[in-house]
Amino acid sequence: MELTELIKQFVRKQTLVVSHYPRGHLTLAGALCGLVLVLLVLPLGGDDLEPNGRAEIVLDMDLSPKQEQPDALALSDFVMPLQATPQIEVQPVLEDVTLWRNIEVKSGDNLSSIFSKVGLSDQDLFRVLNSSDEAKVLNQVYPGYQLDFLIPVNVDGKGELEQLRLLKSPLEGFLFTLNNNNYDVESILNFPQLRPTFKVGTIADSLFMAGQREQIPAVTIMEMANIFGGVIDFILDPRAGDDFSILYDEKYLDGEFIGHGDILATQYTNQGKTFTAVRYINEEGEAGYYNAEGESMRKAFLRSPLDVFRISSNFNPSRRHPILNTIRAHKGTDYAAPRGTPIRATSDGQVTRASRNGSFGNLVIVKHAGGFETKYAHLSKYANGVKKGKRVRQGDIIGYVGTTGSATGPHLHYEFLMGGVHQNPRTIIDKLPKAESIDPAEMDSFRTQTADLLKRFSDMNSTTFITLNQPSAD
Repeated sequence: MELTELIKQFVRKQTLVVSHYPRGHLTLAGALCGLVLVLLVLPLGGDDLEPNGRAEIVLDMDLSPKQEQPDALALSDFVMPLQATPQIEVQPVLEDVTLWRNIEVKSGDNLSSIFSKVGLSDQDLFRVLNSSDEAKVLNQVYPGYQLDFLIPVNVDGKGELEQLRLLKSPLEGFLFTLNNNNYDVESILNFPQLRPTFKVGTIADSLFMAGQREQIPAVTIMEMANIFGGVIDFILDPRAGDDFSILYDEKYLDGEFIGHGDILATQYTNQGKTFTAVRYINEEGEAGYYNAEGESMRKAFLRSPLDVFRISSNFNPSRRHPILNTIRAHKGTDYAAPRGTPIRATSDGQVTRASRNGSFGNLVIVKHAGGFETKYAHLSKYANGVKKGKRVRQGDIIGYVGTTGSATGPHLHYEFLMGGVHQNPRTIIDKLPKAESIDPAEMDSFRTQTADLLKRFSDMNSTTFITLNQPSAD
């Protein structure tokens, strides 16, 4: 082996040793290696000395295998065997993982399928439903409700329903909590922050289009039409240029908008005549709308049972029947409207019929105090809970426009009877008295509750309409 290769091997071994052993041991090992090298390359005789006394180093490149070399110290003589690092066994930490599962109830869902979605069985459902009488509220779950499941799951993937939260809305619900193999039930009631919102609009085509332009919720516009329903027919009476204003609450929970609240005050100017209504809660806790003098805005009957319609056939004792082609009295008014349009009870009363009846198709009849009766025919379906004996209030939805019976198209046939005699529902309304107004003994309470609101509403109207009527600068 050449000297160059020996030197390279030495350097590599030296580097390895330096990285593993103390400096003192390395110094001793280095001295021993140097001594071995000297013995290998230097002759022991004095004949090879130069005259000046210096030794001449002769490198014999012909290193024959027959030459005997002194045994060199192997690197293994200095290397201590490394002990294996003991392996530490890591034990898994058994912890429960808490999981909330949130499900919104959709049309066609049932409790069994919902429980299955979150990994619970029918036995789990049975256990909840039969834990207490209050748990029966789960039998009345409707689309839009939210069910939240709290299920702590262990490492084996098994869990038990610890809590179930049923939310009818962000403000109302029930909480089921596991307690000794049963579930305790408590009500959830949240109270929103109310923020008054003021909007104005001008009629160019219809009230609903005007509300849409001003980004007023459709439900709020419909409620305003209902408030003025005893004095204004919002299909026939409005004219281009009519204006309106409305002050209503918006609901917030934890800073998040959750819906629209009640109308506080509203005003409508129809063909130069202004109507103003303010909300008042009487001593019995019932809310109603009145003008500034405490007179009710409600007539005994609404002018129409629909919010969106056109009159396709008026009351006519001599009308020619469109199918039979014979002179046959038309004892009511036909309101053409899209299929599914909600139909409202025009006054308080009791349902005496909600079933199919020949050419009327699906029919609802409501009996009212004072010998009055109203009929609603050709319905596509009845509203939830509407059946014989059901009490309804003015404005309640009792059914939906359809084409059942002998209808030639989607419309509502509406009849009005007084003492068993058919009357023209569009003209009889003006002959009927208004609903009861504020009792004189309660007028002080009415003024106390509404005075500040009416003043604030009046100021808003004055400021807004003055601004709107100012000419723009060219």
